[in-house]
Amino acid sequence: MVFLLKHATRGGEMTNDNINIDERKLSIIVHALFSSWMLSFLFEGQILYALADTFDLTTDVIIFGGIVALFSGLLLCGFFIKTKWAAKQLFLCSYLYFLTVSVVFFFPPSIFWTLGIITSAFLAGGCVAAWSFYFKSGTPKNERIKTAADVLICSNVLMILLNMAAIHLTPRIGLALSMLMLMAAFFFAMRLPTGDNDASPASSGRKESAESITGPLVFLCLFIVVITINSGLMYQVINPSFAHLQWLTSWYWAIPYIVALFIMRNLPPKTNHTYILYVALAMIGFSFIAFVTLDHSALSYLVVDTLILGACGIYDLFWWSILGEMLDLHKNPAKLFGIGMSANVLGVLLGGLIGSAIYTEGTHIYNVTLLALAVVCVTLALLPLLHSQLFSLLKEHAYLTVVSGMVLEEQSKITDRFVQFANLSERESQVTALLLQKKTYKSIAAELFISENTVKYYVKNIYAKFNVRSRAELIDIILTTGEDNADKK
Repeated sequence: MVFLLKHATRGGEMTNDNINIDERKLSIIVHALFSSWMLSFLFEGQILYALADTFDLTTDVIIFGGIVALFSGLLLCGFFIKTKWAAKQLFLCSYLYFLTVSVVFFFPPSIFWTLGIITSAFLAGGCVAAWSFYFKSGTPKNERIKTAADVLICSNVLMILLNMAAIHLTPRIGLALSMLMLMAAFFFAMRLPTGDNDASPASSGRKESAESITGPLVFLCLFIVVITINSGLMYQVINPSFAHLQWLTSWYWAIPYIVALFIMRNLPPKTNHTYILYVALAMIGFSFIAFVTLDHSALSYLVVDTLILGACGIYDLFWWSILGEMLDLHKNPAKLFGIGMSANVLGVLLGGLIGSAIYTEGTHIYNVTLLALAVVCVTLALLPLLHSQLFSLLKEHAYLTVVSGMVLEEQSKITDRFVQFANLSERESQVTALLLQKKTYKSIAAELFISENTVKYYVKNIYAKFNVRSRAELIDIILTTGEDNADKK
């Protein structure tokens, strides 16, 4: 965070050479500072719970209203915020409003507590969605996974510090420190640029129709809703069971999440991220099994929390980065990003309602675990379909790369198996091999000593022979054919 701060202060004197770098750091700092306040206070934060405990106040209504308002703000932001200038104005006005509302919580509970949480949550949802303008313009395409990881890591580190202050010092000290985060966010937000300097605007790259984006986006949202039901169950079932370990939960809760994000951010490019998604699913399943079979000791908490929060880190980075790459395919990033993030909140809300209902009715804890495992099974069935939906749009994304991430020797073996059973000429097979290596038409032409038009001719013939329309579809066929032929041998 210190590194980011040191460079971001130059935001007011950006040049064409470094504008994206400085904007990226500024946007990370602003959103991380704001998110630390939101996570520690507004969105089921420990500061809010600690303040409520001080006055023996039940927070169910406030929390539920806040989550619904956050969902609404995410979903509706794109209909009102359509430019970077409007996004910046929303940040500045909202942060000032959040500061004003936070002051109310230094006084005893009143109707202003509920109104403050609900109105702030709605605006906070809008701020999250509107940040996508800077997510898109400040970070080049195919690098947004790192920006997403940086934001999530920084905000959660700050959240831990604020939570510890609220729990181990006093709730009001925690609240005051969270307000300092907001003040700092406002200070840096004033330096955010408002020009249309998109790092990778849709106009310069591949354009997609609204229909082609809608299908994958709907499927992604369905996937997010299903898997984040487990997060809601965690809030309502798992976390309360370890409430007596406050000395441990106050600081360790988000540590596995942060570690998972850091590892995923720094994985070598050739690592197959898709396999890690299946590992994360297994971690969620085992976390609920461990929750049922183990006691409620500190060691048990370490096992359960490490498994489920580590998995949450992997999946949060997955859809944050996927949504980040999809921003280039829509004219209003706030609308697309807001819809995706609202699916996350909806999943948490549904999981929380289910978990609360189960606890209210006194249902045995085994039923909670069975529900969680059922969610894992449904997610397991959805994952390959989701991969297929997204691959045609974002075939170069780290989580979606399959053939392109293989070493050349492995690619050659797959291609050779494919050519043996396909009606390809020698030149077509050479072009196919270079297509798998993500070579451009120009580089293929140079390597084979032919013209670009000749390359296009061969590519057209290859696509026609296998009834495909894109390189992504060709790769799918090659993988399928290669695996089938290998099995026959």
